[in-house]
Amino acid sequence: MSQLGKKVESVPPTKKPMQINVFALLFFVVVAAMILTYILPAGEYNRVEVDGRTIVEADSFKWTESTPVNPFDMVQALHKGMVEAGGIIFFVLIIGGFFGVFSATGTIDVLISTMARKLAKREKLLIPLMMLFFAAGGSLMGMAEEGLAYIPLLIPLALALGFDTITGMAIVLLGAAAGFTTAVMNPFTVGIAQGIAELPLFSGIGLRLILFIVVYLVSVIFVYRYAMKVKRNPALGFYGNYNRDHADKLLQSKVNLTTKHKLILGAFLLNYVVLAFGVIKFEWYLSEIAALFIILTIVVGIIGKLSIDNIVKNFTSGSAALISGALIIGVSRATLVVLNQGHIVDPMLHGVSEAIKHVPGTISVMGMYGFQSVIHFILASGSGHAMLTMPIMAPLADLLDITRQTAVLSFSFADGIGNIIFPTAGTLMAGLAIAGIPWTKWAKWVLPLVIIQFVIGLIAVVIAHAINYGPF
Repeated sequence: MSQLGKKVESVPPTKKPMQINVFALLFFVVVAAMILTYILPAGEYNRVEVDGRTIVEADSFKWTESTPVNPFDMVQALHKGMVEAGGIIFFVLIIGGFFGVFSATGTIDVLISTMARKLAKREKLLIPLMMLFFAAGGSLMGMAEEGLAYIPLLIPLALALGFDTITGMAIVLLGAAAGFTTAVMNPFTVGIAQGIAELPLFSGIGLRLILFIVVYLVSVIFVYRYAMKVKRNPALGFYGNYNRDHADKLLQSKVNLTTKHKLILGAFLLNYVVLAFGVIKFEWYLSEIAALFIILTIVVGIIGKLSIDNIVKNFTSGSAALISGALIIGVSRATLVVLNQGHIVDPMLHGVSEAIKHVPGTISVMGMYGFQSVIHFILASGSGHAMLTMPIMAPLADLLDITRQTAVLSFSFADGIGNIIFPTAGTLMAGLAIAGIPWTKWAKWVLPLVIIQFVIGLIAVVIAHAINYGPF
């Protein structure tokens, strides 16, 4: 660890928090799905194509002969799931490769250090500005694990300006989560979920932009109020693995944004303008967006004066950093493969829809939101969560006369909020380990914000249902 994040010698090593292995968990989910094929009766709905999308005919359900899945077929489903999700998996790896090259240019590190010096005497601007940076990253490009690299930078910066370790951690984590929750153009959550629901990619962006502003402001106010209390009375703060004596090193850094860095940032911003235009005008999807990021990778590498060898090495290392998340998508898909082979997805949809078909739509959509929140505790991977639930939630929304866009919104809110408190969230637990903050300490501190955001999400999905949030 660099001097910016130098540990306090007198502080004993923080006990590594217990984490649930997500692959083991998903394998047990696949096994459970196999067992269900022996328990639940088989059945199916007729599906028809309307305006280029496949929908379920509500009154077409019929029972069929049971087709239980044997253990060997279940294991084969792991490979089949990865094949079926191949397009999304490789898209994730290409995005990871881009980040590897982007990081190798040093542009983000220099940007943060430059901002640190400029904010040294205007510390009240640190929280809203830096949280906006990470919120934009979370909302536009799914920044999550990438944010871990900036925790050792932001914590010393927060300490240098009179705040504490929790403030520095929160700027990164809660900032990115605000963006992840509202997911204006997040390819890993809304992008995947809308693809499964056969919605136009990144459609419904207007409401998500409004929600982005709301969630961002609520998160900033929450962190700002706490930070100001610590600034007035440092004894109220928590400092974890960090020592305030070393925090001023960040302010002493002499690096500056050069023409090279400015050009790279300009190319990065231009990429999103082109992306938005292509998605809206030409209905681009994964292949086109992936191609755009490959082009951007080459452009950034050239501007950053990286050799061909370095571009390739950093691209592959960036992809390697996301291989675990990419494989989670495939393993999650295996659950659906098993359920489909056993022909029990439609009976589950039929059972749920029959149970609540006479319930007002407002209550149904609230129940969908609550269900997604529970699932996210079990499966804290946003992309994996989408792959597991949206194939069921999209047709269920059809049966309950809820728009598929509303179903996607309920997923994205549940996904983002869970990332800031659930101990099954790998990014959260890794960040807490870096900062030296016990999960219990963090959970107690962040719980009020979680409740506030959950209520905002509840109101959002109810409004979405009331206005027939679409296009469908």
